[in-house]
Amino acid sequence: MVNGTQLERLGLFDAKVPRYTSYPTAPHFSDATGAAQHTAWIEAIRPGAEISLYLHVPFCRRLCWFCACRTQGTQSEAPVIAYLDTLLAELALLKAHLPEGVRLSRLHWGGGTPTLLNPAMMETLAGAVHDVLPLAPGAEFSVEIDPNEVDDARLAVLSRAGMNRASIGVQDFDPEIQRCIGRIQSYEKTRDVTEAIRAHGVHSLNADILYGLPFQTPEKITESVQKLLGLCPDRVALYGYAHVPWMARRQSMLPSESLPTPRERLALFETARKLFSWDGYAEIGIDHFALKGDGLETARQAGRLRRNFQGYTDDSSDVLIGIGAASISRFPQGYSQNNPATSGHTAAIRGGRFSTTRGHGFDADDRMRGRIIEALMCDFTVSTAEISGRFGLSRPEVDGLFRAVASRFDGLLRLDEHGLSIPPKARPLTRIVARAFDAYDHARARHSSAI
Repeated sequence: MVNGTQLERLGLFDAKVPRYTSYPTAPHFSDATGAAQHTAWIEAIRPGAEISLYLHVPFCRRLCWFCACRTQGTQSEAPVIAYLDTLLAELALLKAHLPEGVRLSRLHWGGGTPTLLNPAMMETLAGAVHDVLPLAPGAEFSVEIDPNEVDDARLAVLSRAGMNRASIGVQDFDPEIQRCIGRIQSYEKTRDVTEAIRAHGVHSLNADILYGLPFQTPEKITESVQKLLGLCPDRVALYGYAHVPWMARRQSMLPSESLPTPRERLALFETARKLFSWDGYAEIGIDHFALKGDGLETARQAGRLRRNFQGYTDDSSDVLIGIGAASISRFPQGYSQNNPATSGHTAAIRGGRFSTTRGHGFDADDRMRGRIIEALMCDFTVSTAEISGRFGLSRPEVDGLFRAVASRFDGLLRLDEHGLSIPPKARPLTRIVARAFDAYDHARARHSSAI
């Protein structure tokens, strides 16, 4: 790895940069994209195409203090029942505008806590989705599962509905850290739910773990990672905790003075990264790991790895439709986002229209820069020939763009006749390198730490 002084000089420990799950990033969406545009993009999908669908359930039984997702707490089933009715109406609206024969290559239920729905609700929702968009052969249906909010009846319904991948948030197994972040979830509970998931025939398992949490040390993250490895997940996302209390006020509950410094965050990441690598996991992009034979690892080897709002994916579809409040859709023409307020989203759907409130239509420069950033985030390399041929630029134009960026990084990036690449020692800088290709002004946007 690059020495700490060089990383500091290049801004790693001070930079606040996007995670680049989209380009342009969501702060640059505008209200110029509305329901009419969203509808037109749906109607333009090729008949018989395979697309992806993300379904958002924003409710949680309790609000974890570390979380920056758009969620709301509820102790009552009433708002969840009302929201389910809205989802069913939104799916019916989608069906009315979809071309014939469209099927799903990927289906993901996220949140929030999708497993907050009771078994009957789950069955109703799954049936409605499959009625609108049946699963294509080989499709992946994944669900985010909270071990504290799932039982055998729910797992049975999801398994019958076709769930073949489960995703469990671990964050950290240390009791002190769990109390601090408001997420009590024992290793034993997580282990039991993992075993129950597999007993229902669902053998593909994702797990999320965080570094950069309050009171976290290399010793504590080592213990948590080793426990997680004992569960044998196929994929692991090693996310850096994003402390953004200006976006998620609940994070003000965390003792900021106990957060690791940027240098300590890097040490935590490196500790966990080495443990996953030593246990046979391949590194996927900047923060994912996968066992040999997993779809992400296969896609990485073949150069087919992609990046979207859920992180890294092996899904090749160029359409992702978001259902539910705050969900973001991606089309070949651009992005569209549903109303983030549950009430506003519900009002629009009940009025017979999509709730799109903002988005972005791509221009030629967006497409070119978006591809460069995705290639760097996924493969740590971008080809001069690809960018030149795909976007109608001359090789000297592409070389000039790459050279201008490479000149900012003290010779750490590799630039040759094939293109630009980020060597392993410089990969902590990947998001900063990506930002160097970003044409949008981030001066007023507030992002999380680069490491």
